[in-house]
Amino acid sequence: MGSTIDSQHVEDQGHVVLFPFMSKGHTIPLLHLSRLFLSRRLRVTIFTTPANRPFINQSLADTSASLISLPFPQSISPEIPSGVESTDKLPSIDLFFPFALTTGHMQPDFERALQTLPRVSFMVSDAFLWWTLDSADKLGFPRFVFYGFNNYAMAVSKVVAENRLLHGPESDDELITVTRFPWIKITRKDFHEALTKDDHDQPSQASEFHMKAAVATNRSFGMIVNSFYELEPVFTDYWNSECEPKAWCVGPLCQVAQDEPHDDHQDKPIWIEWLDEKLEKGSWVLYVAFGTQAELSAEQLQEIAKGLENSNINFLWVIRSKGSEETAAWDINGFEERVKGRGMVVKEWVDQRRILMHESVKGFVSHCGWNSVLESICAGVPILAWPMMAEQPLNARMVVEEIKVGLRVETCDGSVKGFVKSEGLEKMVKELMEGEKGEEVRKKVKEFADLANKAVKEGGSSWLTLQSLIDEMRQH
Repeated sequence: MGSTIDSQHVEDQGHVVLFPFMSKGHTIPLLHLSRLFLSRRLRVTIFTTPANRPFINQSLADTSASLISLPFPQSISPEIPSGVESTDKLPSIDLFFPFALTTGHMQPDFERALQTLPRVSFMVSDAFLWWTLDSADKLGFPRFVFYGFNNYAMAVSKVVAENRLLHGPESDDELITVTRFPWIKITRKDFHEALTKDDHDQPSQASEFHMKAAVATNRSFGMIVNSFYELEPVFTDYWNSECEPKAWCVGPLCQVAQDEPHDDHQDKPIWIEWLDEKLEKGSWVLYVAFGTQAELSAEQLQEIAKGLENSNINFLWVIRSKGSEETAAWDINGFEERVKGRGMVVKEWVDQRRILMHESVKGFVSHCGWNSVLESICAGVPILAWPMMAEQPLNARMVVEEIKVGLRVETCDGSVKGFVKSEGLEKMVKELMEGEKGEEVRKKVKEFADLANKAVKEGGSSWLTLQSLIDEMRQH
């Protein structure tokens, strides 16, 4: 990446190394963070792998950040096809843990590369790259761990684990009171199964990975959290008064993207043109997307289609390209024809933040990945929460029950991750877009959008936290 205006700021103010995990949802926030570091006059070096390099190169082409590629380990795990270097290319998300554990074999190359760099002040690496802590310790600089989570999910998970709350109830759907935060009720289904059962005799790859990441996190200098204090003061205060390492809230990192201009006269995506048309007619649009990792059955996709069709709501539905085999099992072409003009189906990567910021978009059916939640909050768009995996059920509880910026889909059996029938989806889509409850959460999310904007401006809580972190590292 070339010499640009950013390079004028890179004086001897410090040098930060960033190492994102090989997944776009983990990478993009750290690329935003790199811009913040550059704007504060730090030198930035980012580590990645050859297949992930083009995306990062393109994202930071206008900056002075340096980029180093390390070879991704091949033939370590027989389940992972050769050439796969990111989670979105995995044949199945079930291969996530073998993939994540394989990254540990990058450590020798990483340490050799670090030794060739100018003195490193500190490092920010993804929590999933637990082994980078050992490298930082060997070479004598602090490591901050980046979790793509919020403090709510971390605090609730910690209390649940310490008090072994998941080992009491007989039913996976039984409500459990979180002792430290008694107004919060959770179920076993809110957590990954690796955390809900004892497997000391034969540890799974999942529990091995979680243990490695947790131990490395506890030994790290601090945690970079993509959140802002005003969104979750109770949980941020709890963490920083009773837990370690310290959490530094420097988000929402997606706000950095506000300063990245779009040339609307050149190559305007068809989905933006479609949204523009809806805006001209004064029509509201529901955005539907479930991230790059969720795997939906053909049966579930068909129910979504039926619910959207029957709702008579305008919608933009993004179906990930990896789902082409599943989508082939139902007549998507017939569906698209029937909803033509009112609904649009997109099967390619989209700039989600740009969609959410569009004035016509007034609701978001989301899996509640934390990046998506923050983007929706920053855009002032209320959420219809449909969690599917990882910490998403906890994010959904935060969205619906804690900060009240969204509603929840109705599942057949009322459980957290149950099947959603078309009637249940249609009902809640209408409530979000046209009902009283929808209006309430729409008002609330706009309040948080304003607070998010203030947090990242000069003098705001996240701006000050980032400056405090940098000042502390300069004295370290």
